[in-house]
Amino acid sequence: MDPQAPDILLATRTALAQASALAVQYSFSVIGAIILLLIGWLIARLVHDWLLSGLAHVRGIDETLSRFFANIVRYAMLVLVFITVLGQFGVQTASIIAALGAVGLAIGLALQGTLQNIAAGIMLLVLRPFRVGEYIETKEVSGTVREVGLFATELVTGDGLYRLAPNSTLWNTPVTNYSREPRRQHDLTIGIGYDDDITLAEKTLMDLATADRRVLGTPAPSTFVKELGDSAIAITLRYWVATPEWWATTRDLTKAAKLAFDDKGISIPYPQVTYNYTPPEDEADGKAPTASPRAPAAVSS
Repeated sequence: MDPQAPDILLATRTALAQASALAVQYSFSVIGAIILLLIGWLIARLVHDWLLSGLAHVRGIDETLSRFFANIVRYAMLVLVFITVLGQFGVQTASIIAALGAVGLAIGLALQGTLQNIAAGIMLLVLRPFRVGEYIETKEVSGTVREVGLFATELVTGDGLYRLAPNSTLWNTPVTNYSREPRRQHDLTIGIGYDDDITLAEKTLMDLATADRRVLGTPAPSTFVKELGDSAIAITLRYWVATPEWWATTRDLTKAAKLAFDDKGISIPYPQVTYNYTPPEDEADGKAPTASPRAPAAVSS
């Protein structure tokens, strides 16, 4: 019999005992980690649903923004649970947190433009300078809003083209919203001849406004002489109309004004230029004109 056999047998038994102890110890740790992960995932899910339901009842909070905030909270809780589980196995969580911070900083620097669009998207969703279905215009883009996302806003132009605008370009520029207010003003200005009746022209425009049911009574429509131009007197009809009917009403009244002026004999003159010619002295005296150059004509318009 090998004299070292008892020592080998003893070492084997010791190793098996230690492995068994480690297996029992880590089995409890693994089971605890699984239980902790399940509980953390369940709590994160419940908090996500609770936030989503609560933000849905807050006025002014868009559904996209509600989902974004709820998901941020959920994933943050899941990261904390994962770090806690690693701590159960003796992993130094401080170094993991520091590494996550460094990775987050690197990602933030690499995606600076994207994060700027996200920040702008959050501000657009919170302040809501425009909503889906409204017509907006900026220096660079115009159209009807189809969707406001976290990164970009989708629009449809008046001629049916699809346009995608980064949120940062919409947040950093003045935006004109043509659909937000319930009513809009319009000035219909038409030039009449100096020989035409100003009172009749104003009455004709006022009758058109009061006869159109789309023209609002408050504020009441009004007429006035806007300008004494070179070729015509500018008469203005100012009225208010509901925003959804603004485009159709302005075009219909413009056509109706032209037909009404034609019917009442009120002229809408073309631009006119009057030339005044001064003859030379010898031509004015009835003498034959000399070879001297003709005096320039004086022009007034």
